[in-house]
Amino acid sequence: MKLSELMEAIPVYTGEASSAIEIDQIAQDSRKVKPGTLFICIDGELVDGHQFAKRAEELGAVAIIAEKTVDVTVPVIYVRDSKRAMAMLADYFYGSPTQALKLVGITGTNGKTTVSHLVEQIVRENGEQTGLIGTMYRKIGDQILETKNTTPDSLTLQETFRNMLMNGVSTAVMEVSSHALVQGRVYGSDYDVAVFMNLSQDHLDYHHTMEEYAYAKSLLFAQLGNSYHTSNPKVAVINIDDAESSRMQTATAAHVITFGIKKQADFRASNIKIASHGSTFDLRTPVGNFTLKIKMIGNFSVYNVLAAIATSFALKIPINNAIATVEDIPGVKGRFELVSAGQDFPVIVDYSHTPDSLLNVLQTIDEFAEKRVFVIVGCGGDRDKGKRPQMAKIAVDYATNPIFTSDNPRSENPHAIIEDMIQGVPESDSYVVHENRRDAIRFAVNEAETGDVILIAGKGHEDYQIIGDEVIDFDDRVEARIAIEKKLGLA
Repeated sequence: MKLSELMEAIPVYTGEASSAIEIDQIAQDSRKVKPGTLFICIDGELVDGHQFAKRAEELGAVAIIAEKTVDVTVPVIYVRDSKRAMAMLADYFYGSPTQALKLVGITGTNGKTTVSHLVEQIVRENGEQTGLIGTMYRKIGDQILETKNTTPDSLTLQETFRNMLMNGVSTAVMEVSSHALVQGRVYGSDYDVAVFMNLSQDHLDYHHTMEEYAYAKSLLFAQLGNSYHTSNPKVAVINIDDAESSRMQTATAAHVITFGIKKQADFRASNIKIASHGSTFDLRTPVGNFTLKIKMIGNFSVYNVLAAIATSFALKIPINNAIATVEDIPGVKGRFELVSAGQDFPVIVDYSHTPDSLLNVLQTIDEFAEKRVFVIVGCGGDRDKGKRPQMAKIAVDYATNPIFTSDNPRSENPHAIIEDMIQGVPESDSYVVHENRRDAIRFAVNEAETGDVILIAGKGHEDYQIIGDEVIDFDDRVEARIAIEKKLGLA
């Protein structure tokens, strides 16, 4: 594409967009630059891309987009906001792929990963080729691609959407983080359905207040647009039970479909029964009433299923098809995942890393636990410190045997993180500390007896631990299995 043609996507800039320059790719990472690249300087949280403009030129960049003066000989086009410009250029360069895709965006503190997988599976079982973008990976059909962020940057995102189209994908489902919404990573993404799960404390190291956090989430619904088309309506699917549901409804001009348990909703669950092997509930919908028996456990799982079925309805998928799919799905990796290696007590691995998600899981366990409940819990370093004492208090209040340990300490001292947690509980013998996570898991497994339950919280599907600048192999599920096998004399 000619640089002059590409720059038609930007209404205001300074510099000359020559028609003689051919752009073969766009990059914001100088390590990915090759001849024919348009390099975009992004002033990020950790690195300022303007510092790498000269390096990009040396590697073959033929033009530079920048906010600040850079010392290069290739043409430089200056814009007010290079992140915003990157989103516009990426969308145009890749042919506005989301105009041709049905796109579902799911936001909220908890439940995004599970609901995205449920919706993706429902759509796939309905006969469509699907794409998925989220915390665990990017997925195009059956192809799995690595991901660094829950929601990638706008350049990676639009390239992924284009590749989805080229591989026959008709519907894409993605998790949308609050960081991505504030930072404009999803600018240019034309959502058809936006889903709000819930809002509870998380990421206040970034957003500072719950008000700012809620505002960030509401941006997804504002971006649904302001027009109505009967052939392809924009729809907001909202958890009516959440205190911030009215904010999300106010933020959007789109059609609204609600789901919930406590309040009147378009998709409402009642008569919920929780057991150690699954959940049953009655479902009232605009197209009839049903009784569901799902393999997932807990009220939070019911909310996830409600969101998935309501979203499927918005996508015009027959409700019987959606119900049949969710009843057959055992769950998502690292989300209330059972680890079984021959032991006579349940061991559960869950991604619960916020106060609300930890509370939900422990309350669910309380409904079927026969004896003691062990919970292994830590908090991530370089993240919201305010939730550390809250997590500890919930662990002490809702588990008989809390074990405080290390999560992903990153640059912080693991001992200091645990000390922050302990500030939320009274001085007593109501908890134990095993700073080494492997030791904590082995301690719980060795202590557990028939009828007890072990919850290993915080990391879920993650197969690594970040300690300082080092990323080491560590999987809670693997560690639990090894500990069980050693206890049973199988290893």
